[in-house]
Amino acid sequence: MAVDARIIVHLGCLGGCQKPCSPYRGTAMTAQDWTTQSLLARLISFPTISADPNIDLITFCADFLKSTGANVTLIQDETGKKANLYATVGPRDCAGVLLSGHTDVVPVAGQNWATPPFEMTGHNGKLFGRGTADMKGFVACTMMAALKASKMTLKTPLHLALSYDEEVGCIGVRSLIDMLADAPFRPQFCIVGEPTLMQVATGHKGKTAAKVTTTGHAAHSALAPTGLNAIHMACDIIGFLRELQDTIASTGVQDDDYDVPYSTVHVGTMTGGTALNIVPDHAEFMFEIRHLAGDDPKTILAQIEARTEDYLAALRPQFPQANTTISITNSYPSLVTDSSAAVVGFMQELTQTTHTIKVAFGTEGGLFSSVLDVPTVVCGPGSMDQGHKPDEFIEISELEACDSMLDALLARLVEGL
Repeated sequence: MAVDARIIVHLGCLGGCQKPCSPYRGTAMTAQDWTTQSLLARLISFPTISADPNIDLITFCADFLKSTGANVTLIQDETGKKANLYATVGPRDCAGVLLSGHTDVVPVAGQNWATPPFEMTGHNGKLFGRGTADMKGFVACTMMAALKASKMTLKTPLHLALSYDEEVGCIGVRSLIDMLADAPFRPQFCIVGEPTLMQVATGHKGKTAAKVTTTGHAAHSALAPTGLNAIHMACDIIGFLRELQDTIASTGVQDDDYDVPYSTVHVGTMTGGTALNIVPDHAEFMFEIRHLAGDDPKTILAQIEARTEDYLAALRPQFPQANTTISITNSYPSLVTDSSAAVVGFMQELTQTTHTIKVAFGTEGGLFSSVLDVPTVVCGPGSMDQGHKPDEFIEISELEACDSMLDALLARLVEGL
């Protein structure tokens, strides 16, 4: 349904009330009635967990942006159930500034929420709901900025990029980046609006995720020494990873701008075995490397593979079938933007700050920067301390600060960069 029709949205108390309120109130709205908070309420109502489609949310955003006069392109996945969105307000024959956000959220299953996760609830100056901080709050601000921009004469264009499947490894945005790589103009700057409390972040670590499969030799557990336990093999290799982590922490590259100032190696899941009385011949575990820009994940992987090959060589005289495979399941690059880069000074001017930070979590910013060579920073409302948790929230004051920053951006785009 187009935004210029009358749309029923459900809103909670959007002010700073001192007591919980009903998260839904039906309100008829026209295109010009939208506010950042009502847009956020609408976005939260779409349960866009990464495993599920985001096409309904993207269609809503596309219709909204088309109503502002924006030029809108959708890039669907092979199923047609997920899509990226790229929109431009203003001139279409020059670079411009890109506002980038993802539309997927992490699951709520197993979390104990005091408020409905997909119904925005206002209480005590905070807005609760899955994605309020990470990162539909920023998306709502960007859509409101597009609406404001439609009433201005921009000399420099405003671009919006909304992606899917960011939470599972910055997967969806890659087709959008491929499109931009072939475009006649690339953005002059990119602002990724992940929550930073509106501080300007110039860096984050990269990530490489891998699956390790171990193959042993099955046997009856009463004769366990005659078999090769694949779970034990996996545990031995995990031991190598822990030793490697200790080495990296003590002698590896350091960057004190991060809370954890070195690259990390972490095992997250492990499976194996079918019954207690069977020596298992198969096991799997997943690990990740979150690496500083000064560390090459390929080098770290090579160390793991070499140590694993030495381990297998000692087993194969007795168990020729002993084997291990290490396969990369996902990776994205680190973000490294020099503090003297023009985009940093530009953002400090917009946010009226003088310092920069680096963030522990990954973003799509590393892809915009390394693949497209677009100068990129991370700056958005809310705190990642609230992300991925039950009763996720964003302070209303944070949305207001983001709106003010984007108002300042629009003023610059009217003047021309």
